[in-house]
Formats: sequence, structure tokens, C-alpha cells
Amino acid sequence: MPIRVLPDFLINQIAAGEVVERPASVVKELVENALDAGADQIVVDVVDGGRTMISVIDNGCGMSRDDLTHSIQRHATSKLPTDDLLNINFMGFRGEALPSIASVSDMTIDTNNGADGNGWVLDCNTGEIRPSAWDAGTRIRVKNLFARTPARLKFLRGDRAEMMSVLDVIKRLAMARADVGFTLNNKWRFPKNQDMSERLAAVMGDDIRGRMLAVDASSASNSNMRLRGYISEPTLRRATSVDQFLFVNNRPVRDKVLIGALRAAYMDVMHAREFPLCALYLDLDPRSVDVNVSPAKTDVHFLEPSHVRAFIIKSLRDALAKTLNDRIVAVASPQVAQPAAAHPQSMNFNMSRTFVASPRHSGPDSAFMFGAGRVTMPEKNDVAHDVACDAATDETRPLGRVIGQIANKYILAQSGENLVIIDQHAAHERITYERLRRGAMKSQPLLTPIVVHLRDEDATAVLSIADQMRASGLHIDSFGDDAVAIFEKPADWDLNWAELFQSIADEVRSNGASSQLDERLHLKLANYACHHSVRAGQKLDMAQMDALLRDIENTTRGGECNHGRPVYKIIPITEIDGWFERV
Repeated sequence: MPIRVLPDFLINQIAAGEVVERPASVVKELVENALDAGADQIVVDVVDGGRTMISVIDNGCGMSRDDLTHSIQRHATSKLPTDDLLNINFMGFRGEALPSIASVSDMTIDTNNGADGNGWVLDCNTGEIRPSAWDAGTRIRVKNLFARTPARLKFLRGDRAEMMSVLDVIKRLAMARADVGFTLNNKWRFPKNQDMSERLAAVMGDDIRGRMLAVDASSASNSNMRLRGYISEPTLRRATSVDQFLFVNNRPVRDKVLIGALRAAYMDVMHAREFPLCALYLDLDPRSVDVNVSPAKTDVHFLEPSHVRAFIIKSLRDALAKTLNDRIVAVASPQVAQPAAAHPQSMNFNMSRTFVASPRHSGPDSAFMFGAGRVTMPEKNDVAHDVACDAATDETRPLGRVIGQIANKYILAQSGENLVIIDQHAAHERITYERLRRGAMKSQPLLTPIVVHLRDEDATAVLSIADQMRASGLHIDSFGDDAVAIFEKPADWDLNWAELFQSIADEVRSNGASSQLDERLHLKLANYACHHSVRAGQKLDMAQMDALLRDIENTTRGGECNHGRPVYKIIPITEIDGWFERV
């Protein structure tokens, strides 16, 4: 069969198949164009889920008559002033969106750049341009989407489902640009220059108020890399990843490296089948990331994915690792911004106080000490703490003064005007886990290396993260082209190394990094901590309960056990009054 040059209309329809998957894709491309045009107010209207009509109006810079003519030509764009594809600073840059949309719909464009004396309207079906009364910015109307390609039309979902996809696009762009106002169907509104806490609540729901932690970190090795934004407390989670908003240089993305790093950061505070909420913005040199990967521009490739992943994990774990006392002190300090100190279970405390943990129950001399493979509980006479004398002081601490124990499972305490209920097993499990983790990386040099044979490409993938493995106590090196040798390993690890390395290789080849070693370590320590901590059903005296509370106040990630269950709950006295109709 001879090679033929395809006609323009078919070329555009093929391009539309890559760029325009559904109505939400059209909205994304048109709104991104509006943002690139400098708009700070964007109004979107969608009829019948986008099948019948999509309208996007912006107050951006508009277009001249000549630019309007070029706008529907393939690969014509104002967003690449030079030919440098490694230095892209706009949302769109391919020049395929408008001609692709026009090829599968009836599209008209009204625009005015404020310099031509009048506006212009373009009928994209005929190419005719005529003067119009449009006074500022641009309006693009897309009617009868996929009418010329009915095979695509039948793959659309119901109007409501398509509308929800459009809303998701608007939410992601609204999270990317809090300085811009967005309106969808005159129903969903995100005001211009909206306070970020309000925009988070508008997009994710009111249940996130006061339950998001601020993140702001810069890479020690790369001065141009910064991570900022918000992540949820581990006790705030969703059944899906619907409320995970990730951005690279303010571009909404769904990147495997970022998603994997987020999962790894929450590994020991949240169940694997649950998802944290986040709005995270990664800023880095445009030359360090390739956004020219897919027509939809939602995928990116990092020049050094392992470095990006390690930086994100550390930044998020640092934010999650603050102790309860750290958070309370941070809220009380006027030098620290309020969002960074928000804690879901401490917001009802008297924030005017600065809480200081008792040194008698923190550090290596704490009442809950570890013996050889077991946990030693204190005897009554061994605890240097007079509960009666310090009752008033304890009541001002984050978890308050011990009142008693119920069902030999839960510790009851009073903190100010709040009742605090602590799960004694979950609390001690977290304390045990954190102490084990601090001393878990003991390596054992091997007299005879363990040699694991793999395919060439799998061995290469495993060796590419050898430095990361070394940080986890595993020293490996190549052993020929198709094998990896282990020269040093964590002291008590006896694993199926071939199976582990194969899993690592698969993950590295797919995502550029692997969390397999961290997950194995977490499971090992979590199981040990679970079986060597205070049990539910174990009777504790007042001194033991008080020591447990003081310890958990100074333990990192102390709000949840390593399985993701909450350690404590705080109930305001006003809520209890409501139970008894004392309102």
C-alpha cells in the first residue's frame, strides 16, 4: 500500500483524538489558554455536560485580527517566544488545542485586544472573520462537540458524570491559581484572591478546616527546588485520591513520582487503602522537568526523579513528625504562621498558653523503657512524679490530667474544658514504633556476599537506587551484568532477596524510584511494636497512665498509631453539655 499524505481535516481530527478526550478536556485547554492570556476572571458555562455547548469567557489580553487568524492553525502558539522546549513557562505551548477542538465541533471566537478599536469574531467552520461589538478579553463557544465524529460521541458518559469531570478540572485549576476568580455554571464560585484556607475548604470540603498542615521546604542540594502547600493530618483521609492536588511549576499533574512520594511519606501513619488530602506545589528549574510528554500535559518527566522523590518524602515526613507539644507551642508563638500549627485534635485548647512537656517523662529515661526484646512497665514507686502535686499543671498540658481508665482500654483525662480519651495500646504502639525506628538501621556486614541473579535490565534498575538502599542499611553492588551482590544488610533481615529485588526493579522501571525497602522495614517494626506494647485490657495505675500521656505528647506522629488509627480524641465540654440538653 503506498504512503499518502493525509488531508488537513483528518490530521486535525487525529490530533483532536489526542487532545480532546471529553468535554472536560476542552474546558481544560480553553481555561489554560485564558490563564496564559493573563486573565484573572474566568467564567465557564456548560450545557448537557458539554455535549451541546461549552462557553469560556475571560478578561485576558485578547487577540488582534492576525493573531485570531493564526489561532486555529496547527502548531501556532504565542507561548514559545524562542525554540527552547526546555524552558516552558506557560500552561499550553503545543498550538494544537484550538484547531483540534474546531475540527470536532462548531466553534466561534470573540475577542478584543483593546488596541484595534473594535472586537473580532471568528467562525472556525468557515474561517470568516468580521468586526464585532465584543469589548474586552475573549469568549470561545464550542457547540455540538463530536458532532462530526459520532463514534467519539457514543463513548461519552452521562451528562452528570461529564459535568463532574468538568468540575474536577475547574477545581484543579482553581487550586493552581488562587489569585484568579473562577465561576462554573453560575453555581460553583471561587473568588479572585481568595484566602488559601478558604479555597482549600471550597474545593475539598468544610471538614478540612483546621486539619491541614502547612508545608514549606527547600532542597539542601538544589537551591531552585521548593515544596510548599498543605497536607492533611493522618486522621483526615479519603477512600480515593480525589482530593489530592499536585502541581509542578503551577501546572496540575498526575505524576507517579509525586504520588509515590506522598504515599511513602504517610506509610506509617495511614492505612495503605486510604488516601491523604493535599495541595502540594513543587517549584523547580523548568530545565529539570520535561512537560512535553503527553498531549494533555498532565504527565511530566523529572531529570532526577530519585532526588525529587527523596526531597518530597523528607519534607512531608518532617511536617508530619511534629509532636503534640511542638504544635501547641507553635500555635502559641506569634512568630509562627497559624496554618503551619493547625492540629485537628488540639484546636480546642487554650492557645494563649505555651505548653512545656515534663522532662521527667521524655527522652531515654522515660517511664516506658525497653528491655531486651520486651517493654518494661514502671513500678508505682519507680515513677518520680507526684500526680496529686502536679494535677493543676497536668491539666494545662495538651492531653491534660489523668482522671482514670475505662474498660482497661482507654485512659480518660481532662485538659481545660475538654475531655480527652486516649487509646492506651495505640499510644504505646506509636511510642514503641518511633523508638525502634530510631535504632533500626543496624547493618550486618557479610563474610560471603549474597548474589541475586536478575535480567540485565532488572539488575540495572536495582543498582540505579543503590544509594537509597544504603540509607536503609542494604549495601549492594553489581556482580556481572545480570546479578546484584549484597555485601551488607540489616542485621536481622532474612528475606527472599530475588523476589524483593524483582519488585524493586519493576517499581523503578515504572516510577523511577521504589518504596519496597521502606515498606518492608515499616511492616517489620510495626508488627514488633504492636506485639510489644501495652495491650487493650491491661490494667494501669495512675502513674503509668500519666507517664504514657506525657510520652505521647513528645512522640513524633503521636496523633495516630502506625496502622493509622487515632491515638486520642478530644471532646469539648460544650458537646457533652449538648448530650444532656444543657445548651
